[in-house]
Amino acid sequence: MQFIWDGIKQAVHLIFHGDSTVFGILGVTLHVALVSTALAVAIGLPLGIALTRRPRLAKPVLGAASVIQTVPSLALFGFLIPLPLLGGIGARTAVTALVVYALLPILRNTYAGITSVDPATVEAATGLGMTRGERLRLVELPLALPVVLAGVRIAAVVSVGLAAIAAAIGAGGLGVLIYRGIATVDNRLILAGALPAALLALAVDGALGWLERRESSWRTS
Repeated sequence: MQFIWDGIKQAVHLIFHGDSTVFGILGVTLHVALVSTALAVAIGLPLGIALTRRPRLAKPVLGAASVIQTVPSLALFGFLIPLPLLGGIGARTAVTALVVYALLPILRNTYAGITSVDPATVEAATGLGMTRGERLRLVELPLALPVVLAGVRIAAVVSVGLAAIAAAIGAGGLGVLIYRGIATVDNRLILAGALPAALLALAVDGALGWLERRESSWRTS
């Protein structure tokens, strides 16, 4: 345990006094994670809504997304590299892979949130003369929003964690320090990459958790 504590102290010193590039590559990791999460929301939210309108497709689509989720991240990076448009070496492949991993919780929670809305509430909205679009926008989505936000929260944390691994395909980020530390057997470098990645994941989770609580208080006020 002593060597771990010594490594943490050395890593903290390196972050704040030694390697000024840590904050730069921290920004790269955050950028890749945020872009992939935003794209996953843009894809998963409409697709989840569409599945609630086509229940027969829900099981195979969610099943396929679950199967893809089981593919190891490094293997998925390897599969994507040869692709002409989405692949290659660099951040583009990393974003593509992270979108795939972030898609399942958003897709599943969107579908579950909307289908869990009380049917009596939906019938009441229909009785008021709302169209399907109005009912979705004014009734179903607002009631499903806490569940949807929980899926986005999971997806964002997963993206931050996996963004570090993307350094293996030249995407940069905190994984550069981790891989460099492994290659040189330097605990300072490993922890200098791992600690900011963990803190970043906690910060993203905390920020989205705060947003969930604010949204809940707005609805109940």
